[in-house]
Amino acid sequence: MHITIINGPNLNLLGTREPEIYGNQSFDEYFAELQQRFPHITLEYFQSNIEGELIDRLHSLMDKTDGVILNAGAYTHTSIALADAISATKLKVVEVHISNVLAREEYRKTSFIASKCVGGISGLGMEGYALAIQYFLGGQ
Repeated sequence: MHITIINGPNLNLLGTREPEIYGNQSFDEYFAELQQRFPHITLEYFQSNIEGELIDRLHSLMDKTDGVILNAGAYTHTSIALADAISATKLKVVEVHISNVLAREEYRKTSFIASKCVGGISGLGMEGYALAIQYFLGGQ
């Protein structure tokens, strides 16, 4: 099984960015833990602060991955283009957010990508990524 994790803008700053919301661990550190927890699957990781690069990555994954875990960051609430890319590629995508976006600012309560994803996980910290992997392992 091959699963691709895609993180959007500002998530390269995990570990230093607003630790009271996002914690103290970098995503690279957490990704190494995921690889140890799930040694029987291939995990790939990509991060970009640029919307077009996220879209290009989704396009490149058609027929090349069993699932995508997408934390689109702030693009979740602004990008119809990302929603269109998910729909066009027909990838199985789980939307993940580290913080509970529904308990934050009003503008974070709208997700343009949610209706194109198979499901979503929000507010469970970095563990949301592991839960998304478990979803894909369940054969959904």
